[in-house]
This record gives sequence, structure tokens and C-alpha cells, in this order.
Amino acid sequence: MTINEIQDQIISEFNQFDDWMDKYALLIDLGNALEPLDEKHKTPQNIIEGCQSRVWLNAELVDGKVVFEGESDAILVKGIVALLIQVLSGQTPDDIVNTDLYFVKKIGLQEHLSPTRSNGLLAMVKQMKMYALVFKMKQG
Repeated sequence: MTINEIQDQIISEFNQFDDWMDKYALLIDLGNALEPLDEKHKTPQNIIEGCQSRVWLNAELVDGKVVFEGESDAILVKGIVALLIQVLSGQTPDDIVNTDLYFVKKIGLQEHLSPTRSNGLLAMVKQMKMYALVFKMKQG
């Protein structure tokens, strides 16, 4: 699936709920379903700066696609990590670098986060795009 197809799927899933408490519950469920990050990847260099809670993000290039893994010690943030991984993991570096993550705005996520969590979300997106950019440059 393309990044935009995945984003549209997420928008559709979140639009099933009118109440933000239900949307938060969906985020928490996504976080709980996220595979735990291997302890070897919970290193200082994998911590996302700018997040209120601790967020680790690992990226590897596998067969020309970026594979992301992540985790957070905050349950809601873990759900945000799961969403970003769902959208961007398994995509090419070029697609990740050039994508517009419009789903964040369409589901109203950023406006329903505290300012520090919102900054953390932006920091996660920025880091994921930086990983993709580095992989893209290495590919030539």
C-alpha cells in the first residue's frame, strides 16, 4: 500500500468516532498492539529529542525500504509512534522524504494534543524523515 492509501485508511478509522475519548482509546489500543522494541535499540542515540516522554526510534534499510521500530514509556505517545510506523515503515526513503503526512491534521490529532506532545509528534516525524534522507543519500 502507498503512504496515502494508509493515511486514508487511518482517517477512515478515526472518523468512525465522534468523541475524542474514543479516538484516544483507539490510539492507546494501537500503542498496546505495537511490538516491544528490542532492548538493544533503547540507546541514547535512538531517543527522540523534543518529546516530553521517552521515545525510542530505530530505522533500518531492508531491501530498499525503511523499516521503523519504536516505543515510548507513555501509553498515548506509544499509540502515536504506532500510527507513524504504520504509515511510514516499509516505504522507500524517497517516498518518506517527499510525503505530506496529512492524516495528522485530518484526524485532528495535533489540535487534541498538549503543546509538548504536539512538539514531540513533530520531532518524531522529523527524525523519521531524517533517517529516510540519510538512507536515500546512501543509495545514491
